[in-house]
Amino acid sequence: MKIGFIGAGEMAQAILKGLLKKHATNDFVIHGGNSKRAKIVAKENKIEYGANNLEVAQKSDVIFLAMLPQQLLTVSEEIREALPNKIVISILGGINLKQLEMALGHENVFILRALPNVNVKINMGMTSVIPNELLLQNVQQYRLIKNLINELGDIVELSEEQFGIFSALAGSGPAFISLVVDNLAQAGVKYGLKKEVAVTIVNQMILGTTSKIKIENILPRSLAEQVASPGGSTIAGILAMEEAGLGISLVKGIDATYLKDQQAGENK
Repeated sequence: MKIGFIGAGEMAQAILKGLLKKHATNDFVIHGGNSKRAKIVAKENKIEYGANNLEVAQKSDVIFLAMLPQQLLTVSEEIREALPNKIVISILGGINLKQLEMALGHENVFILRALPNVNVKINMGMTSVIPNELLLQNVQQYRLIKNLINELGDIVELSEEQFGIFSALAGSGPAFISLVVDNLAQAGVKYGLKKEVAVTIVNQMILGTTSKIKIENILPRSLAEQVASPGGSTIAGILAMEEAGLGISLVKGIDATYLKDQQAGENK
């Protein structure tokens, strides 16, 4: 399978890094967006640099559209002739399936709209996907492409109306969790730990906790109740955090993120 990238921004590079852990370097070709940056990315990762966007489309079985959203019409004109029976994965923010089909064609182009988060770089990403009707009807092709995305982490199939809240939770979430890690580590520093030691402790605690929730398929609140003994120190800490507004602040953070995203979409 030959995988092409049109665009070489941060998310394209994150996806590429994740896939390179599973595929050979000669499985990739890149161009588009900032051509100078694409050349650098190609050289750094020892992958092929395409002469132009059309060459990437012609050589690839799967094509990631990862340029700026406003470049869609220009790029689609360049590559449209090479798209029949190819799989196109769009990670273009704010561009829905209908817009993609109008630009790329829908009668013979398999299209997947995908929204990955930065953790795909380490194959622990979270990606929401929705296929166009042609891809949905072709079980073999859809399974193939879902398996490819699964190499980058977990995937969830959502309606396009749910992409906004997904973006707030999974896309912006790493920033929020990073602040949680930092604040917990700061508490460790307060009581004498070196910052790097405190960060290591908190990182592993969060990784183990979220893994336990996932592997054992339990509700987060249930795990909290397991840890918090009656009258113990953990429940005292939980009550203090809730009194300080931990839960409300997290929800309000998601509210603000989601609202801003919706407003940006309306202004396009």
